[in-house]
Amino acid sequence: MAEMGSKGVTAGKIASNVQKKLTRAQEKVLQKLGKADETKDEQFEQCVQNFNKQLTEGTRLQKDLRTYLASVKAMHEASKKLNECLQEVYEPDWPGRDEANKIAENNDLLWLDYHQKLVDQALLTMDTYLGQFPDIKSRIAKRGRKLVDYDSARHHYESLQTAKKKDEAKIAKPVSLLEKAAPQWCQGKLQAHLVAQTNLLRNQAEEELIKAQKVFEEMNVDLQEELPSLWNSRVGFYVNTFQSIAGLEENFHKEMSKLNQNLNDVLVSLEKQHGSNTFTVKAQPSDNAPAKGNKSPSPPPDGSPAATPEIRVNHEPEPSAAAGAALPKSPSQPAEASEVAGGTPPAAGAQEPGETAASEAASSSLPAVVVETFSATVNGTVEGGGGAGRLDLPPGFMFKVQAQHDYVATDTDELQLKAGDVVLVIPFQNPEEQDEGWLMGVKESDWNQHKELEKCRGVFPENFTERVQ
Repeated sequence: MAEMGSKGVTAGKIASNVQKKLTRAQEKVLQKLGKADETKDEQFEQCVQNFNKQLTEGTRLQKDLRTYLASVKAMHEASKKLNECLQEVYEPDWPGRDEANKIAENNDLLWLDYHQKLVDQALLTMDTYLGQFPDIKSRIAKRGRKLVDYDSARHHYESLQTAKKKDEAKIAKPVSLLEKAAPQWCQGKLQAHLVAQTNLLRNQAEEELIKAQKVFEEMNVDLQEELPSLWNSRVGFYVNTFQSIAGLEENFHKEMSKLNQNLNDVLVSLEKQHGSNTFTVKAQPSDNAPAKGNKSPSPPPDGSPAATPEIRVNHEPEPSAAAGAALPKSPSQPAEASEVAGGTPPAAGAQEPGETAASEAASSSLPAVVVETFSATVNGTVEGGGGAGRLDLPPGFMFKVQAQHDYVATDTDELQLKAGDVVLVIPFQNPEEQDEGWLMGVKESDWNQHKELEKCRGVFPENFTERVQ
């Protein structure tokens, strides 16, 4: 009995979802054709435009801040390499060696502290600021659907009101042969039946209208209050963010200037004790001047500490194996940031006579991983592999997404999501039904268990998920 009851509930839910989608689709078509009026709110539309602009600006600021942090990390590694080089060439019997080593240690700690404070006071604050946008965006989309439901209920009630007037005129003067032939007492019963039926339909339509209006107005009032407040908050957020960055950078450069001055004093002291070995800087030819000879000094044996580093075109930095391991990073810092700081560039080979720097850069610019990972699964079929279609995926499967946040379904046609749930995305049966920012899909666990789309599929907000396949 419990199983039969569950099947009845499921069937009722499916029927309700189908009816609701059909009603919304019909209402949108009528509105586009100009046969039904659409409720407009210019003030709210302006708030939505401001919201989208604010989201775009915040996303760009977050991206640029991550790029800035990646650059700080790269500069830290470059500075660390330079100080390590100084420690290697600074001979043990030279005065000031311990002071130079201490300055190098303080230099490394200063870079670490600067990067960490940027993460804590700027990037994490930015992540928190942008974290409030997905929920509001989904509520805006849902408000749009509820507005369509309200307009549909309003038009249905108005049509019944118009039909009522026609029925009253018809009841007042029977026109059919059956009505004319019926006795007087029978005509009264017919009239009473028509009146009762009309009143019942009108009462039901009025109840649906009141319910749809209440749901829409509750969401509308909340958003009308939140959107202007969120829009105004951007000023204080931008001020605090850039003040924090500017203050941190100012203090960093002050402390770094002190360390550089201390290092300069150590080197001046070294120069005074070895004044007879002063190095004279001679003028160097420009980059465009032709070389005076093709002869170059022979490199020292491999492994020699005095080995001459390879000269790179355009002064490209040397790769660092530990570039991305030492510094803390934000939870939301993308993979490319670490690649900027610690990625391993392709090895440079020996140049043949006549080979240009441009051809060397072009030949080494394509990582092998691009070729190895080019094959992908699209719509359940492995591209480039010659394999057959995937039979364990729902019809029309497009790609997979994974929920990044919990989402509580507020309508019968929505999916209930928990963070970590994998959803198989499928197309809408009618593209007109798809609202912006919403996808149709079925949870992978439900599909593997039931294999029934009508029972398991539903819509969900795209911005609560992240594409994984």
